[in-house]
Amino acid sequence: MTRLTILEYPDPRLRRMAVPVARVEDHHRRLIDDMFETMYDAPGVGLAAPQVDAPIRLLVVDVSDNNNDPLVLINPNILTRSVPGTMREGCLSVPGFFEDVDRSHEIKVSALDRLGKPFEMQAEGLLAVCIQHEMDHLDGKLFVDYLTELKRSRIRKKLEKEQRQRATPKPSRSPAL
Repeated sequence: MTRLTILEYPDPRLRRMAVPVARVEDHHRRLIDDMFETMYDAPGVGLAAPQVDAPIRLLVVDVSDNNNDPLVLINPNILTRSVPGTMREGCLSVPGFFEDVDRSHEIKVSALDRLGKPFEMQAEGLLAVCIQHEMDHLDGKLFVDYLTELKRSRIRKKLEKEQRQRATPKPSRSPAL
């Protein structure tokens, strides 16, 4: 397995619409395995394929305490939603920021599993919120889009500054003579 690079806001690739997976193949399953490794290492509880520069409708989730309940959703579709409630969210593509977002706390979703077999499931609480968060990535939407323009601008500027600092090589120090 390979640890993938997670794109960070405001990378424009995060805004692409993901395309449906026509048929689940071995290369998709390898991507799924790599995404789980990347998500667990980050650490996170959800990761969508567009976050690792794969613009397809695929996401992985594991909200368990011990990383022992992996869930794969390919071409997910929300069938029903409950009334929204507020939950604090963060995002691997927006590192270090957490904000309150309104999302349904219960959903029913249909998708394909890692073998391409269709299924439906009910999700509630953190799992429901996580699925909706990751599904937004499939549509080029980030949790910062739910925030005020002022908050979004501050987050963007701070992350751009951090990205510039990481990209700037540090001057090497010559040994003292």
